[in-house]
Amino acid sequence: MNKQKLLSITMTLLLGVSSIFAQKQPVDYVNPLMGTDSKISLSNGNTYPAIALPWGMNFWMPQTGKMGDGWAYTYASDKIRGFKQTHQPSPWINDYGQFSIMPMTKQLKIDQDSRASWFSHKAEKATPYYYSVYLSEYNMTTEIAPTERCAYFRFTFPEASDAYVVVDAFDRGSYVKVIPEENKIVGYTTRNSGGVPQNFRNYFVIEFDKPFTFNKVWADYHLVETHLELQSNHVGAAIGFSTKKGEQVHAKVASSFISPEQAELNLKEIGNKTFEQTKEAGRKAWNDVLGRIKVEDDDENRMRTFYSCLYRSVLFPRMFHEVNAKGETVHYSPYNGEIRPGYMFTDTGFWDTFRCLFPFVNLIYPSMGEKMQEGLLNTYLESGFFPEWASPGHRGCMVGNNSASVVADAFMKNVTKADAEKMYEGLLKGANSVHPRVSTTGRRGYEYYNKLGYVPYDVKINENAARTLEYAYDDWCIYRMGEKLGRPAEELELYKSRSQNYRNLFDPETKLMRGKNADGTFQTPFNPFKWGDAFTEGNSWHYTWSVFHDVQGLADLMGGRKMFVSMLDSVFNLPPIFDDSYYGGVIHEIREMEIANMGNYAHGNQPIQHMIYLYNYAGEPWKAQYWLREVMNRLYFATPDGYCGDEDNGQTSAWYVFTALGFYPVCPGSNEYVMGAPYFKKATITLENGKKLEISAPKNSDANRYIRSLNYNGKNYTKNYLNHFDLLKGGRLVFDMDNKPNKGRGINESDFPYSFSRDNK
Repeated sequence: MNKQKLLSITMTLLLGVSSIFAQKQPVDYVNPLMGTDSKISLSNGNTYPAIALPWGMNFWMPQTGKMGDGWAYTYASDKIRGFKQTHQPSPWINDYGQFSIMPMTKQLKIDQDSRASWFSHKAEKATPYYYSVYLSEYNMTTEIAPTERCAYFRFTFPEASDAYVVVDAFDRGSYVKVIPEENKIVGYTTRNSGGVPQNFRNYFVIEFDKPFTFNKVWADYHLVETHLELQSNHVGAAIGFSTKKGEQVHAKVASSFISPEQAELNLKEIGNKTFEQTKEAGRKAWNDVLGRIKVEDDDENRMRTFYSCLYRSVLFPRMFHEVNAKGETVHYSPYNGEIRPGYMFTDTGFWDTFRCLFPFVNLIYPSMGEKMQEGLLNTYLESGFFPEWASPGHRGCMVGNNSASVVADAFMKNVTKADAEKMYEGLLKGANSVHPRVSTTGRRGYEYYNKLGYVPYDVKINENAARTLEYAYDDWCIYRMGEKLGRPAEELELYKSRSQNYRNLFDPETKLMRGKNADGTFQTPFNPFKWGDAFTEGNSWHYTWSVFHDVQGLADLMGGRKMFVSMLDSVFNLPPIFDDSYYGGVIHEIREMEIANMGNYAHGNQPIQHMIYLYNYAGEPWKAQYWLREVMNRLYFATPDGYCGDEDNGQTSAWYVFTALGFYPVCPGSNEYVMGAPYFKKATITLENGKKLEISAPKNSDANRYIRSLNYNGKNYTKNYLNHFDLLKGGRLVFDMDNKPNKGRGINESDFPYSFSRDNK
């Protein structure tokens, strides 16, 4: 072999190795700041940078807002008040189990305003597994690397004889103790926003790797000189040391909802790892989870948006369980205040997440879904009800009895390993009662609904039409699960018939859903553009489509396929007019619809997010293919203003992930996914069973957004849906994409997805 040839081979190999090392991994595309440029009047996500592991018990975040402010981090802010452990699922629900850590130099500043430091996004690095920011007031850098229940801090100080770290345990009851001989601070915080028993505490422990030269506790921002232990309304600690230029001081932090001893035990998640090792372990954990789906595209921005949405899809519901000294999974019950065995998850609102977040988990991460179902059963056993909005216990928020969907979908997909009969019992309980203290848990108005077939407009139960529509779907979910369990025919018939209660609100005059009075007359006056009132955070044009289980039945009521499609078209053709009188002003959800330039389509909120897929039920799937591409292109970006409304615990993100793959679970519990069209040229899903599902669309582009034909495992496939259990077998979907619609594909009734009215003839 000559020298030139050898050199050529060597260079090729080196370039190949270089390319491998330079290749981005999924987590490298994630922007945790996506959606953080938000405010009360306009939501671009209402997110915060969650520095955490997937489904981790404790998240961390830089805190720009004041203590107790639900908008704890906003992109437009320019000062950081501390680095906060957070469990906040949304700014509206707010936080619990929170305390903060703030380093500083020169002068000890305790209160949250004076200690705040200017910062710049130019000197801020945010990834899911690592956060870093330069605090200009103190000429120092703070870094954070999380585990599921801990965080590793690294502070890089300047030369200073007076370097400090302030720990704030927040108000409404807190405790702190400094243990100088162990370089340790312990304490607890009780501040919460509701949904907790009287004995709720979050116990924390902080271990430093440098001896203290200064140590104090404080109450209400005043130092206490006489002792190092304090319990009061609002306490904290301040410790200090002298540092050399560039000296790194480390702090290991853990917390527990169970006990101080359990907090110490949780600290073993870090153990003897270095900061860099903890950081790398977090990076690996994220790549393992995100890497289940590999997408390929020439447009890096689309890759960033996809993986940023996927990151948000695997944060909530979060773990609320811990592992004790015996290696047993246990949890503090936010329902009865006891320490109980088994899994517990929290911080999710089913009104949002039943739609596609939980179905997403059931498809891609079923072993995690199995644990979530066990956690739901524990919730029922500990409180007598499944949750509808949990944070950490039952919270009064939104409407519906959508736990029926979450439980039934997992059961129908064989994800549930818990006691299914007991879970079904919980569904019946929730369908025929209401929580004694939290009226949004169970079914408010169930007495009317069970007797009349709807919740009346004029009996002082808010958002009654929305409740009726969701109860009807939830009844179908109960029927489906009961049928699979082999429940008595009489019981099945009851819920089967109740699933048709949506018909009671259909107004043939407007072809829309309308509130109905107890005497059987429709509400008058009726404005289909009025938000709220009979509906929840939307109007009749948005909520009319909430017949997930019987789209054919809804189409029949409207007068058949053509009229149904015309009504769908109208949502986009109408101007973005609205009536905000129910709220007394424009709520952010209304404003987000108004400014989107998509007519009366309000993608920034959940009720209508499935609507575009309904074209598949009426033989015009190409319209779904067109509009889905428009929504993805116009309304989602991996930027601080990258969402078009509240992200909502993974639901809006999971919508994007599903839609980018080319299908969506319109009706959880049906075991079907309704077709859209793939967004990427190639996507590969590695299923938990080891099978691979490859989605290939080589001609895909914004122009070529229409499905000309679909080859599924070597055969021509014309249906407008995919079956869950077929997908679990793996295989290959090859899409031939075109720049014009194929109006001869997916047009036959045999191609349409499941509808109760058609499938039960």
